[in-house]
Amino acid sequence: MTPSAKFCLVLALTLVAGACRSGNGPATPNNTSSGAKTSTGAQDQWLGKWIGPEGTFLVLTKSGDGYGVMIQSLDGPNTYQGTASGDSIQFERNRKKESIHAGSGQDTGMKWLLDKKNCLVIKTGEGFCRD
Repeated sequence: MTPSAKFCLVLALTLVAGACRSGNGPATPNNTSSGAKTSTGAQDQWLGKWIGPEGTFLVLTKSGDGYGVMIQSLDGPNTYQGTASGDSIQFERNRKKESIHAGSGQDTGMKWLLDKKNCLVIKTGEGFCRD
């Protein structure tokens, strides 16, 4: 993918994310009245942009029954197709199964995010927050 195509993709995803719900609520999935977690659409509250350190970010979009996952890392943007699974979104990156789940800044393991409460975590050292 050419640099200009990557830029256009990032710009388009950012615009789409901006049109999504602001998502100021907590990242944890909704509970049913019985107290059991539900995965049907719980991840929809995560749609939009999540900020990481040093210019990194995560953008989640709805794509039919699945999710578009765009991760802007220090190496540039990459996009993946994700699916809801329990209280997470799973996707494949570099032939490895990855999972996005709700957490706190502490859960990210990143000093820049330690005081945050509303975050999404892929793995220790890779997290994105909204508050």
